Amino acid sequence: EGSPHGYDVVDMNLLNPDLGSEGDFEELAGEVKKYGMGWVQDIVPNHMAFDGENTMLMDVLENGPHSEYFDFFDIEWSHFYESLSERLLAPFLGRHYSESLDAREIALRYGDNGFYINYYSLNLPLKIESYVRVMTHRLQVLRQKLGDDHPDLIKFLGVLYSLKNLPESREERLGRYSQIQFIKRILWELYNNNDDIKEFINENIGIFNGDQGSEADLTLLDSLLSEQLFRLSFWKVATEELNYRRFFNINGLISLRMEDERVFNGTHSFISNLVRNKKVTGLRIDHIDGLYDPTGYLRRLRDKTGEIYIVVEKILAFNEELPSLWAVQGTTGYDFLNYVNGIFCDEKNGREFNKLYYSFTGFKTSYEAMLYEKKKLVIEKDMTGDIDNLAHLLKRISGRNRYGNDMTLYGLKKAIIEVLAYFPVYRTYTSCNVFDETGRLYITDAIKKAREANPALLYEFSFLELFLLLEFGDYLSEEEKKEWTHFVMRFQQLTGPLMAKGFEDTMLYVYNRLISLNDVGGSPDKFGISAAEFHDFNIKRAHTQPHSMNATSTHDTKRGEDVRARINVLSEIPEFWESSLRKWSKLNRRKKKAVKGTAIPDKNDEYFLYQTLIGAMPFKSEEFGNFRARLKEYIIKAVREAKVHTAWLKPDTDYEEIFLAFIEKILDTSDKNQFLREFITFQKMISYYGIFNSLSQCLIRITSPGFPDFYQGSEFWDLSLVDPDNRRPVDFPLRVWLLNEMKSREADDISGLIRDLLSTMEDGRIKLFLIYKTLAERQIHRNLFEKGDYVPIET
Repeated sequence: EGSPHGYDVVDMNLLNPDLGSEGDFEELAGEVKKYGMGWVQDIVPNHMAFDGENTMLMDVLENGPHSEYFDFFDIEWSHFYESLSERLLAPFLGRHYSESLDAREIALRYGDNGFYINYYSLNLPLKIESYVRVMTHRLQVLRQKLGDDHPDLIKFLGVLYSLKNLPESREERLGRYSQIQFIKRILWELYNNNDDIKEFINENIGIFNGDQGSEADLTLLDSLLSEQLFRLSFWKVATEELNYRRFFNINGLISLRMEDERVFNGTHSFISNLVRNKKVTGLRIDHIDGLYDPTGYLRRLRDKTGEIYIVVEKILAFNEELPSLWAVQGTTGYDFLNYVNGIFCDEKNGREFNKLYYSFTGFKTSYEAMLYEKKKLVIEKDMTGDIDNLAHLLKRISGRNRYGNDMTLYGLKKAIIEVLAYFPVYRTYTSCNVFDETGRLYITDAIKKAREANPALLYEFSFLELFLLLEFGDYLSEEEKKEWTHFVMRFQQLTGPLMAKGFEDTMLYVYNRLISLNDVGGSPDKFGISAAEFHDFNIKRAHTQPHSMNATSTHDTKRGEDVRARINVLSEIPEFWESSLRKWSKLNRRKKKAVKGTAIPDKNDEYFLYQTLIGAMPFKSEEFGNFRARLKEYIIKAVREAKVHTAWLKPDTDYEEIFLAFIEKILDTSDKNQFLREFITFQKMISYYGIFNSLSQCLIRITSPGFPDFYQGSEFWDLSLVDPDNRRPVDFPLRVWLLNEMKSREADDISGLIRDLLSTMEDGRIKLFLIYKTLAERQIHRNLFEKGDYVPIET
């Protein structure tokens, strides 16, 4: 759909024209093959864009149950709310529906592909049967103008007859599509070739849009909209009422029913052809946890693609393992990222950091309680509609069960919310064929904590536990067992998005003890890991997933790999960090502004800011101005994600503007700013030692079991922050030129080159050189790196 991230796919069987033509792709694929390279393609089986360019979805909205794609999308057509029954919610209005209608923001339009509803850039097709309503309005006027014998009127009436007599059976689907295409073509020809028909259609459109007459005329458009297969609504409605599964809480991304073999085949034919023709040699599966049955999907994908290389974007908790039934080479590397990051955090100083953090910020809440609160907050603000759907499903099933007969919807919903909030991992993997025994521990742990916190719901928790553990009674029929399993699989689809939004996109901006630990798949409550734990991880990886990815930066990481490496230095100097922190806070106290007795920014945001400055400040002073602008954008995102003083749904612009003013003051480069002078001295020291952390981390990534993944631009120091900051353009020609220059110097004077790189480490060439040399060693000793044993070195 033209986004910078590319995950809003509108057609899975076409190349993105924004990136080039089919010829361009063939040329690039040829170059890849020429250099003996492979091509790992990122694919998104979970969702597509909810957009007018999504032809499959638009076909559903135009043809309803007669569409060949009607079952492709994860839509609850038989919703318990009448307003969502047999109508897909389209939550894209910037204000309430009635206000948008009154403001003439919603309009009926006509084009070469038929009638459609327009709302700014969004175009949704009119249900094909609704054409009759628009075309027969004031039909007598057209009859009088043309006369009953006019051939164009006869054609026009023929179109109406065809619309009223469209084939309805599945067997006649092809005939229906042909008839609709014929209808549209004839109507478009009449519109363009007969001025009276054009005027008639345009005037009718104007009448429906209320262009001619009083506001009461909008009842025509309102009535027309009410019979469509979509229901336009204010975007906030989706937080509480919803009948389609989204990607996380993003209204513009609608999920697919990939468990259906027809859907799988219909969306994977193009990529399968690329694999078969060896244009693509590997697949990266995005958001695997969103699927109804990830295990079944991967089995089907493996059958379709053969022995191709496959990795999954699976976020594993500490000590959690990839499901053994998954036919993949490994993960996209977040597990490695957090293990390698952990060894650069001095674990013996965790208690001191804890004491400092809670003392400085004044926090009283434990990490566990904070995570629970943030997940509950996300449920309340973003996912109430999803929870409602799950609770109604459970209520419907439980009503036919003697043990659940007295369960109220309220009680079941509250129990579901509590278990979700306490759920310790992204998801479990029970399916129609397999019960996830590993997941049993996570389920019982969540139920246990929920019971202890909510003794009034003991009966509901016991009942819910029976469901989640699939402890069927002998009295259940096979159909009832399927319903239980269906509920569990729906429950599993919610735990991942909740963890992503509650932990990744909220908690990681609130619990700021040492923010280098705050990343996707991380455990910020675990202050570093031991060398032994890292070795154990690598030994197991060498035996079970020797070709998994080793990542340290991705498009989704919260900060660049070298930002984390710098901040980790703080873990080694808790006393110096504390004394500096308290001095800076004292120096900057007057730069804050108090609102209703509260200083802005608060102590937690201030603590977060200092760490961010330490980690992300550029080496070169001439980049400081650009950095300051980037920092401000980042801070707004960070405080909104934290959802403490401001949020995306309800921004507190006063807090944000005062915080930005504080940043301006503390980064004032004038001589009177004592803080900045002292801070830069401290920051330069940290960044110096951070270089060695960075180089060590880079070396370990390349030489550990698995293979190294290099995020765009990270060949130099990666001092980027979270997206969109980490998606800025990269100067690849500069990197190529510098690498070639170093290769040339290496051949002539390797000692001189090394001395030069060591004396100018800040420019990042030393990292590029390390990558170049270590990758060369991997190539020379390929068999060793791919099949060799991992032997720990004592430290």
